[in-house]
Amino acid sequence: MDARLRRVNKEIAGPEGTPYEGGQFEVDIVIPDSYPFQPVKMKFITKVYHPNVSSASGAICLDILKDAWSPVLTLKSTLISLQSLLCSPEPNDPQDAEVAKHYMTSRPSFEETARYWTRIYADGPQDQVKSAGEQDAVAIAGLEKAHVDRFENMGFSRDTVIDVLRRLNYRGKNVGTITDDQIVEKLLSS
Repeated sequence: MDARLRRVNKEIAGPEGTPYEGGQFEVDIVIPDSYPFQPVKMKFITKVYHPNVSSASGAICLDILKDAWSPVLTLKSTLISLQSLLCSPEPNDPQDAEVAKHYMTSRPSFEETARYWTRIYADGPQDQVKSAGEQDAVAIAGLEKAHVDRFENMGFSRDTVIDVLRRLNYRGKNVGTITDDQIVEKLLSS
């Protein structure tokens, strides 16, 4: 295989009906010399908020890119599987544990953050995110605006509240298990 063809950048569209809809996601593909007997290596170049994609490196956790690879799989079928992963995250086999925890504890908040990342990093539709300005920091952290507002109204700075709630993973079921006193204690020590 020609060395120039061993590395390919491919763009895939975010699937309809997902928080990634309307986004264009660039994927780096490395085709090994032993292809098709060894899997291709893929990672997202575009930042993606997804349990099976590292938000830091773009590494992808997908079985056919590892031990479930078969020589009958083509580059096209592998990209289709990647797009399918965007439709159906597998949080029990995560690449990014923090994003997977967010997905499992607060799906609406997770989807809002994923839509925000799609808009910002993948040129997604501008109308997909409900709010702008200061709310963006809340969405990036995967928090709910009402929770941030409540502690900000107590006199704490918005940035400190966002940082503390993010570190406590204050979303989904965790909201009911973390007391206001615990949060205020963390805010006071920050």
